[in-house]
Amino acid sequence: MNSGPPIRIALVDDHALVRDGMRALLAVMPQIEVVGEADSGAAALELLARVQPDVLLLDIGLKDTNGLELSKSLCQQYPQLRVLILSMYDNLEYVRGSIRAGARGYVLKDASAREIIAAIEAVAAGGSFYSAEIARKLAEQEPEPESHNLTPREAQILQMLARGLDSKAMARELAISVRTVETHRLSIRRKLNIDGTAALMKYALSITQP
Repeated sequence: MNSGPPIRIALVDDHALVRDGMRALLAVMPQIEVVGEADSGAAALELLARVQPDVLLLDIGLKDTNGLELSKSLCQQYPQLRVLILSMYDNLEYVRGSIRAGARGYVLKDASAREIIAAIEAVAAGGSFYSAEIARKLAEQEPEPESHNLTPREAQILQMLARGLDSKAMARELAISVRTVETHRLSIRRKLNIDGTAALMKYALSITQP
């Protein structure tokens, strides 16, 4: 259990029933505090001007704007904000679009309460999280990255990044240390001349495009 300050969450969804259900779910979690909610893109902009949540739980299909466009705008305005998409759509184009828009994760609305909580905690900690079904679809379309003198292990880690895995998950899957994974990721960034984790993730997703 998180012993530090609670994770501050804001909810943005144009369906009151979804917001009510999510608020009820999170209300019983002592490590999470809901600090605001909005039912539209315009209301979300007003909300973010008043409160500073750690994580924004955002629907794609808002009535007045595209959630991905809103994510891109908010991530530019508030660099410390971490956006987690909560959507009924498992379309990989939406998933890829969400990463290009700066979102840190993508969870389906029919996910279990445990998965939603895990996603919030992972994103709040600076990682990424994708619903199991999304991660499986990404895995089925693993990219064949351009060489750039990447070693086979580096190419493998780049593929895993495109699947939404963080360094700990990669380390578990590859049976290596987290430090070794981080060393590989740094080497990949240097070889590709990419600055920052977000840019590396965007590159990894871009090479999954058909």
